[in-house]
Amino acid sequence: MKAAEADSWWVRHQRQLAPWLFLAPAFVLFVLYVVWPIGQSIRLSFYDWDGLGTPRWIGLGNYAELIHDADFRTALWNNLLWLVGFMLAVPLGLALALFLNQTVFGIRAIKSLFFFPFVISQVVIGLVFTWFYNPQLGLVNHVFGLIGQPDLAVLADEDWVTFAIVAAGLYPQVAYCMILYLTGLNSIRPDLIEAARLEGAQGWPMLWRVVLPQLRPATFIAVVVTVVGSLRSFDMVSIMTAGGPYGSSRVLAYYMYEQALSEYGYRMGYGTAIATVLFALMLVYILFVLWRIWRQEKDLA
Repeated sequence: MKAAEADSWWVRHQRQLAPWLFLAPAFVLFVLYVVWPIGQSIRLSFYDWDGLGTPRWIGLGNYAELIHDADFRTALWNNLLWLVGFMLAVPLGLALALFLNQTVFGIRAIKSLFFFPFVISQVVIGLVFTWFYNPQLGLVNHVFGLIGQPDLAVLADEDWVTFAIVAAGLYPQVAYCMILYLTGLNSIRPDLIEAARLEGAQGWPMLWRVVLPQLRPATFIAVVVTVVGSLRSFDMVSIMTAGGPYGSSRVLAYYMYEQALSEYGYRMGYGTAIATVLFALMLVYILFVLWRIWRQEKDLA
């Protein structure tokens, strides 16, 4: 009788329980390899630890030091510059996608050239742009010379170095946004385009009122990936300047590495405090993204 009741209970609830059973293995792994390490990192930020000895509890001491740390403020400001500069990847990627969404001869070869930055390593891109910015042999200063401007060592200039690295980071990011928009353009409804043409729409009105509304999912993904990419910027800074000159190109991720893992620091507690601040910045944006997704699904339901 009890077995029959159990079978009957499963039959009544299997539609609600089946999705959770399929999600359970992934959820366990997510908690084990994502949530647990994040919690441990946050806990470690309340300690003074060199990575080898016994951690010493100092409470909010690391965060109090961050408030008065000029290098931390510089890194935070540079992250904001990365965020603003990286957002150029979205309109530039859209413009390239519209340009490449043609049916002329050789367009596939041209698409491959624009796709190339996305598939090569960020390290390679950083090295190539370092050569571009070379004050003696670089292409950038050669162009400056053609227009009568003096040579400028941008990677050694505290005022220009962050903008130069952001420009290098934009190179592959624009290619990624372009791919997203090319995929979105392939799903645009041709009947809406034809109807708009019959109404006399063309140029900017066609793009703004007909094309862009259908590209909203691609735009959403492009903005999310671009914002997250700007906040976790590390490799370009490490390859091109190693945080220099005089720490003026540091970002939070690189400053965290310097404090926690490089020969300049070995301050694991302080480094994880920086990582916690960076995580909090990302978490605010991620929660906003999840809220937007929930609202969209609720409207479609």
